[in-house]
Amino acid sequence: MKTIKLLIVIFFVSFALYSFHQFDQEEWDIPEKYVKMKNPTYSNPENLSIGKSLYSKHCKSCHGKTGTGDGPKADEFDSDIGDFSSKEFHMEPEGVIFYKSYIGRDDMPNYEKKIPDPEDMWFIVNYLKTLEK
Repeated sequence: MKTIKLLIVIFFVSFALYSFHQFDQEEWDIPEKYVKMKNPTYSNPENLSIGKSLYSKHCKSCHGKTGTGDGPKADEFDSDIGDFSSKEFHMEPEGVIFYKSYIGRDDMPNYEKKIPDPEDMWFIVNYLKTLEK
């Protein structure tokens, strides 16, 4: 009987944690034009340097020096701010990364005014692709 009660408790706790995680990880609704969008810039040393500089200015305070989501402001947010060094992140199309980074939603701000030239955001995307574990 104790085993059955324990299994029931484990089931409900697991279900609650799973439900909470699903709520926290709401799917992005990315417009098709961004899903298919190709990066118009090159990933060369000059562009990567620009991307790194822009990342340091606009992204590092939340996402951290290595993009793992451990920046000094990261604890201010309720949502998971991601890990740019993860395998899952590197599998995302560049247009999706551009959209999430530039357009944003919820805790991720819109950067269209702070970074008015979209090419600069593409330089950041190039730099993000260099952050690997």
